[in-house]
Amino acid sequence: MTDRVPIAADSELPGKPTSASRTTLSHIMTAGDTNLLGTVHGGVIMKLVDDAAGAVAGRHSGGPAVTASMDEMVFLEPVRVGDLVHVHSQCNWTGRTSMEIGVRVMAERWNESSPAQQVGSAYLVFAAVDADGKPRAVPPVIPETERDKRRFQEAQIRRTHRLARRRAIKELREQRPTD
Repeated sequence: MTDRVPIAADSELPGKPTSASRTTLSHIMTAGDTNLLGTVHGGVIMKLVDDAAGAVAGRHSGGPAVTASMDEMVFLEPVRVGDLVHVHSQCNWTGRTSMEIGVRVMAERWNESSPAQQVGSAYLVFAAVDADGKPRAVPPVIPETERDKRRFQEAQIRRTHRLARRRAIKELREQRPTD
């Protein structure tokens, strides 16, 4: 396998390195963020994930971008009131008008010196849009590190699976009459 990363041949935009749009959003969890079990509601974490990913998508694309899908939102550990949550996100892959943003969610107790622990992760796809809400071109992402290159390749696999799943569902629906 080569270290070269393919870049869209039809792209007229200069590429941007992964580090150019990488961001971290931090938020302390309060009682208003809890669910009926007394831990932080998954929807609160998902909103933080979407906010951080949206910031990366806007930075990378140089303008507005909208959430197209969220893949593989995984909750690894509960988040509690008082936890300081850090949402790290970066652009893993770009297509012509879309971007995959990878997100890692970390939490640490606000009053302890123990290291942050990973509590979740997700992959989101954003589409760059113009003022009329129509798709617009995005710059290619340029992975900088070996980890960035691995994430780029993994994102290509996820994209292939998303497209195959969409095709299979469409074919199934065309074969079966609706009720």
